[in-house]
Amino acid sequence: MSTRHTLLAVIFALLLVHSTVATPIIDLGYAQYQGMVNVTTNVTTFLGIRYAAAPQGELRFRAPQPPGNQIGVQQATAQPNQCFQAGLGTSATNPFRTRAVEVPTSEDCLFLKSGDFPSFSTCIDPCISVYYPSDEQGAPIGPLPVIVWIHGGGCVRVVRGSGTALKVLVRYLQGSASQFRGTDILAQSNRGVVVVIIQYRLGVFGFLAGEEVKKNGALNAGLLDQDYALRWVNKHISKFGGDPSKVVIWGESAGAGSVLQHIVANEGQTKPQLFRGAITNSAYFGSQYNYNDRIPELIYREVVEQTNCSAASDSLACLRSVDVNALETANLNINADAFFGTCTLIPVVDGQFITQNPAQSLAQGKVNGEALLSVTNAFEGTTFVNQSTSLNATQYALDLFPNLGSAQAEEVGALYVDLGTSLFQTEAIMGEALLICPTYYLLQAFAGRAFKGEFAIPPAIHGLDAEYYFPSIMVDFPDLFNPNSTFNNTAFIDAFAQSFTSFAISLDPNIKVDPHTITPKWNPWNVGQTEMLFNKTEIGEPIVHPVKTSDALLRRCRFWHSVGNLTGQ
Repeated sequence: MSTRHTLLAVIFALLLVHSTVATPIIDLGYAQYQGMVNVTTNVTTFLGIRYAAAPQGELRFRAPQPPGNQIGVQQATAQPNQCFQAGLGTSATNPFRTRAVEVPTSEDCLFLKSGDFPSFSTCIDPCISVYYPSDEQGAPIGPLPVIVWIHGGGCVRVVRGSGTALKVLVRYLQGSASQFRGTDILAQSNRGVVVVIIQYRLGVFGFLAGEEVKKNGALNAGLLDQDYALRWVNKHISKFGGDPSKVVIWGESAGAGSVLQHIVANEGQTKPQLFRGAITNSAYFGSQYNYNDRIPELIYREVVEQTNCSAASDSLACLRSVDVNALETANLNINADAFFGTCTLIPVVDGQFITQNPAQSLAQGKVNGEALLSVTNAFEGTTFVNQSTSLNATQYALDLFPNLGSAQAEEVGALYVDLGTSLFQTEAIMGEALLICPTYYLLQAFAGRAFKGEFAIPPAIHGLDAEYYFPSIMVDFPDLFNPNSTFNNTAFIDAFAQSFTSFAISLDPNIKVDPHTITPKWNPWNVGQTEMLFNKTEIGEPIVHPVKTSDALLRRCRFWHSVGNLTGQ
């Protein structure tokens, strides 16, 4: 961890302990909340505000519902618990390549689980946290633009050949609002924004699909949670000094994949407009099948079997009644059985919120939002590939996408054969097909109003960019980071991190929070297909300048787009 980041974290912790007082009470109609104001930094924080009823019992697998009325003043001074967690697949083969559908013969969103995360206090309903600049009494200084952060997966320890621990953000399976401090973003915006951090249902609790869920439940419940939270922001954020007409949604990994889903939601006609801009870092776009396709139905049947609901006349009613720990066990087992580095429970095409495959909506320009900023990392796929794999590119493509045909797999082999070793080819396939190429689909949908960047600080793997715009995460989770990988250069950190806050404020990274940052003019991606490179020299000097997107990369992306009917993309 860098000296700069350590010092900031220590200062933050000391100020939080010794300099906080009660803030004014905010009345949301259904409840009154009281947060805390740091009288040294004049930042006011409300943590763990409920935005929906707890999805338990009959509300399990249903769309979010309004929270119940609460009597008295609720304290919003402690971080909420995280949702049920799961991990990525560890199997050497894809269990869905040949299997056919067989005929059947806290859960509260913030339930605390043990693992790589610290313990936080209980929040019994889906929660939202708000950070805003204030005066010493906690009164907001807005109206200010609003950043809504949608968290990615979660911190998972990955040990590579050197024994170095690196961080991976798992997709739609892990993560929580408690991992991220909105104060980091406030500092980078020069107190120019309000920050909202939301939580949503994960894994089997948020993304169980199939005909039975469609008939008597809610598909994409996790996305509906996010949509519900965005509607909460639209209605209430002005009470916290935010401008509801100037909302930007931002996410990383599965959080960025969620941003992609909201961009195409409701065929690009979401009413009212819930955000005007979008930011994606390493947007994850996995195989998004129709809700009743073979693989989602297989997953549903597997959940039913593992929870002893196979004999029930109404399997979904049975799933609503089973002990939550039985569901969590199935959640963990099913995701662990997935092909290495992938997950099984992600968004589907539900026919209502997501009406068609998102790649089709993007190609047709059916998008919500006015502008886009997207950043990818140079080596996105590395940590999602078994480092001892002996698969060649052709076989890896078949395992990664179970519906892909042999002819298409052979074409993958031809496209990637010149990239290096077999291992590097498989890493490139994973990274490009699921993370990098979907970003270019997004950029093309925002012609003339989209900006692209590449984070390339070695090792430039998935997730390592987060420590530059959320530096406190290295303090909160020190065992998940390699401190030697951080580029401790103030000019670089300011240029990179402030690109996001500058865009959030004005929808243009060229209108800088700090006009003296070293970032040069940043042209829209569609103008010459250039993107901003963020890297360093061998002697530790920052590299921040535009580069042209690789034609070979775009050619490979066009291939992946052409086989989207087989890959689910």
